[in-house]
Amino acid sequence: MTPHEDPPAEGVPGLRPAWRMRLYEQVERQLRQYMRDAHMRPGDRVPTERDLAAQLAVSRGSVRQAIVSLEVQGLIEVRHGDGMYVRRLDPQLEPITQLLERRRRLPEILEARATLEVSLAALAAERRTDADLRSIWDGIRQMEQEIKDGSLGADGDTAFHLAVTVAAKNDVLAHLMSVIQAPIEESRLESLSEPGRPQSSLAGHKRIAAAIEQSSPRVAANAMRRHIKQTSDVALLRWQPPVDKGAGR
Repeated sequence: MTPHEDPPAEGVPGLRPAWRMRLYEQVERQLRQYMRDAHMRPGDRVPTERDLAAQLAVSRGSVRQAIVSLEVQGLIEVRHGDGMYVRRLDPQLEPITQLLERRRRLPEILEARATLEVSLAALAAERRTDADLRSIWDGIRQMEQEIKDGSLGADGDTAFHLAVTVAAKNDVLAHLMSVIQAPIEESRLESLSEPGRPQSSLAGHKRIAAAIEQSSPRVAANAMRRHIKQTSDVALLRWQPPVDKGAGR
């Protein structure tokens, strides 16, 4: 794990303030190590919050913070009333500062997507050609196949939205989309990592494509608006960053 580094102390070149790991971050790192040492795989059940707190000799609150952080990063799925399960394994721990920055930036990315992509969908419904329509449905079929193969469908998702952008035939909007492509991809993966989201996103794409095929700008815009709203419902934005109250139990 890479410590959170602060700028060098003023007037003392090369010296940095000592970094103190929060208790829940220590718990999070131990849980990651436990999953690796136990050779856990996606779908395996994680011990209960109570059991983890007892084994680690920490409060359940600290365990809960660690679990939420792992859930936000897509490593653990909490099924209310059923338990906690491994979603994927990742040996790299995302620093809390990076999580906070992603959380801060994501609403602005989603606002930009809503502003641009709703207009693009409406224009695509007005201006699309038969070739554009084939590309839009090709993206949907690609996403559908990727999901069947066990992936998130991210490449097909990207292809779909690119095809809608091309069909809108507005060079300025297309340029703006290209400028923010990297953060858009980040928001797309954030959404597709939610449990059950690939399938519901696919259904949303089909509604948008059907409206574009029917040359209905209003319906296409509403379908895209609904899709972006769904994209906004992610664990990272539901997560409440913990307040550092010191390293105690």
